[in-house]
Amino acid sequence: MLQEFENIINYSLSVGEVITNLLISFICGFIISIFYRITYKGPGAQQSFLNSLVILTMITSVVIMVIGNNLARAFGLVGAMSIIRFRTAVKETIDIIYIFFSLAIGMAAGVGLPYVALTSTIFIGLILSVLTKANIVAPPKRGFLLQFTYYSDLGTEDLPYLDIINQYCHSTKLLNVKSIGSEDHLELSYYVKIKNPKMNSQFVKELKSLAGTNHVNLYFDEEQF
Repeated sequence: MLQEFENIINYSLSVGEVITNLLISFICGFIISIFYRITYKGPGAQQSFLNSLVILTMITSVVIMVIGNNLARAFGLVGAMSIIRFRTAVKETIDIIYIFFSLAIGMAAGVGLPYVALTSTIFIGLILSVLTKANIVAPPKRGFLLQFTYYSDLGTEDLPYLDIINQYCHSTKLLNVKSIGSEDHLELSYYVKIKNPKMNSQFVKELKSLAGTNHVNLYFDEEQF
């Protein structure tokens, strides 16, 4: 038992082990960045974030190697990290997942478990890719925000746009009505669920063709159609 205690105190790594751990963390971080490009659905993946995923994996590996089996170093690192204030806002949930992904893989590489690091990187990355591409977990999304302006002073009390909305949507909810300029010029906002999302363009075209209807916009997940 005394010998085991001495091994904990005298924990050290050779130069070869350090280089191997850093190389494994670099390879895993690079693979993680590739999976991020595959699964990211935003307007464009930032190169700085992709590079950060690689470097974060390597830095985590270094931190784990520095701590080793030294409890005092671990507490010292926690105290040092508590001083730092991270002010960069992470907007996408998937970004947070990949940050923790890089941290976990970096820890595995840092403690000298290359097979765990490489296998986990590929396995988790493939699962993320399948879930993102196939949308197995997420239900189909058919909710849209419909906004358009309507000039009501056309000598008729009918609202022809309602017929078109009911034709293409199986549920509608009026969210807002706002007067623009005159009382007869209105801006309307509806939350609609479209029967067939493939007919979005045709739906918008028919609304635009109506007399008195202008500025027709259909929004979904901050994307305009």
